[in-house]
Amino acid sequence: MDLNWLDDVLVLLEEGNMTRAAERRNITQPAFSRRIRSFEDWLGKPILDRLSNRIEVREGLTSSEAEIRALVARIRELRTNIADYEADLTSVTIAAQHAPICSSFPDMALRARRKFPNLRIRLRAGNLDECVSVFLRGDASMFLCYEAEGARRLDFGPGVLRGRWGGDYLVPVVGGALRYAVNANGTVPIDTPAVIYPEDSHFGQALSRGGRLFGSPSYTENPVCVTAFSSGTLQLILNGIGVGWLPYSMAYRDIASGNLTSLANALGQEALSVLLFADKATTAAAALLDFWKR
Repeated sequence: MDLNWLDDVLVLLEEGNMTRAAERRNITQPAFSRRIRSFEDWLGKPILDRLSNRIEVREGLTSSEAEIRALVARIRELRTNIADYEADLTSVTIAAQHAPICSSFPDMALRARRKFPNLRIRLRAGNLDECVSVFLRGDASMFLCYEAEGARRLDFGPGVLRGRWGGDYLVPVVGGALRYAVNANGTVPIDTPAVIYPEDSHFGQALSRGGRLFGSPSYTENPVCVTAFSSGTLQLILNGIGVGWLPYSMAYRDIASGNLTSLANALGQEALSVLLFADKATTAAAALLDFWKR
């Protein structure tokens, strides 16, 4: 049996709706339905009554919810204890987006090492959806990400702790020879080459929602590169390949040194929160989140 099936079942019990449950699990509704049927095949009996215009969860499942939650928590804790055991060492695996790894995590790691000198951290980098999947599978006991203002709130249910490390914001910047294209209004011509985020990426969605120039395909006349990798975006902008948007915590040193010019006064900025999630059943992860959150 796949442990993900039990997580699916618990979310379905919380939502009582297949579509909302699929959104919580970050998969399509048909894919979620297939996973529920796989659980039913393993069980040997249906857990849902599928009516013409709704579904009803059978009492055999609802009456076992507390036992399922306890079982999932115990299995995760057992797996973590076995995988991470060292006599005098604490080990935590964190699924993290590329951007906060570069911008926020170095300071987080430094502070954590002062508090927990034996701490070892393993980072699993990826885009937002990849990190969510790694975290939900239990392959990481913590999850570090950006959440843009106005974005759909990430919510993993009562078994997951949520904390906020701090705030950040996306700012438009130019570098290289393009700095000389900045006009008296503090911006650049509309047809300036741009390094943009994909429309379906987290930053791309935030910039599209805000109607930000040079941020995503919908608001750019001359995109020369499309990438969701913000560290690569920084290097491209520094070399004058195009104007683009970066987390301020990643760009501020180059802005201060003059290698980058901020266009935020003219084009605005997009607020971000640096969020942390931890598996409540994993003692080390819960303690680390409690230390980091502000």
